Amino acid sequence: MEYNKAISSLVSGNTIEGFYILKNTVIRKSSAGKPYLSTALMDKTGSIEARAWDYSGPISSSNEGSVVKIRGTVSDYKGTPQLIIDKIRLTEDRDNGCYDLSALVPAAPIDRQAAWKELTDITETIADEDYRKVIQWMMGKYGEQFKMLPGGKSIHHAFIGGLMMHTVSMVRIAGKMAEMYGDIVDKDLLITGTMLHDWAKCEEFSLSPLGLVSDYSLKGKLLGHLAMGAQAIAQAALELGIPEEKSVLLQHMILSHHGEPEFGAAIRPVCAESELLYMIDLIDSRMQIYRETLAEMQPGEFSSKIFALNKSIYRHKE
Repeated sequence: MEYNKAISSLVSGNTIEGFYILKNTVIRKSSAGKPYLSTALMDKTGSIEARAWDYSGPISSSNEGSVVKIRGTVSDYKGTPQLIIDKIRLTEDRDNGCYDLSALVPAAPIDRQAAWKELTDITETIADEDYRKVIQWMMGKYGEQFKMLPGGKSIHHAFIGGLMMHTVSMVRIAGKMAEMYGDIVDKDLLITGTMLHDWAKCEEFSLSPLGLVSDYSLKGKLLGHLAMGAQAIAQAALELGIPEEKSVLLQHMILSHHGEPEFGAAIRPVCAESELLYMIDLIDSRMQIYRETLAEMQPGEFSSKIFALNKSIYRHKE
C-alpha cells in the first residue's frame, strides 16, 4: 500500500491510503437501488474520479473542498483510472502533520504579484480616463479577493489564483485583437470589459477553508456574476460620474460575455467589443481545459468525453 501518492502517478492496480481534497461530490443510487458516493479526489498534480459503493454518508456535497483521508484501490473504467474507495472520512485533529497541505492545494502556475502588477500597468495605459477610473474602483473593491480566487468550481482555472491567470491571459489576447481590428474596435472599452468581466465572482463563490470554491453564495445562486458585475459597474459609474453611455456599454460587455442565453448570457453581444470579449473568454477557457486534460494523457491517446467541450480530445504524438 502506497501512502499519499500523487494522483498524477496513479495507475490501475495501485492500493493507496492518504489525504486528498474532495470535489464534485454527490450521493447517487445504483441500478440495484443502493446508495453510493460519486466524487472526485484532487491534489496539486491532478484529479481522479472515485466511487464508494453502498455509501450513504455522512460525507456529501457540503464537504466539497475539504481534505479527506481515504483508503482504496485504483481500477480501470472505460480506459480511465478510477478509485474504488474502501474507507473515507474527514480529517481530524490527530491528522495534523500527516500530510502537506501545499502538496494538495493546486495553485495557478504564475507569479501572482507579477500578474497583478501587469494588470495595474495595463490600466495605466488606458487613455480613456473614465474607463481607467472604473477599473481602479473595481480593483479597490475586489482586489485582495481577486488575487487569490479560483476561476471556477470545477470547469477551468479551478485553482488558487486561477481567476487572475485567466484574466491576464484574456487581456493579453484583447490587446492583440484590438490592434488587428483597430478600425472597428475601441481598444480602451475592450480592455476594460475584458479585465472586469469576471470580477463579481468574488461575490458569487463560497470558498472552502483551503480557498477553493465549495459552493455558490446566495447572491451567486440568485443573481450570478454577470448580473452582479453589471450592478458593480453601474455603482462605480454613478459614484465616479461616468457618462451613462460608457456605463451602459461596460454593463453590456459584462452581461453578454457568455455569448448566448443557453450559455448563461443575459443578452447577446451586439458591439464589436462585446463580440470579441465573448470569443476571447471562450478561447482561453477552452484552451485551459485542453491544458489540464492533456497534462494527464499520453501521446497517441484520446481522452474520455469532456462535459464542458461535449467531446473527447486527442493528444497527438510529439
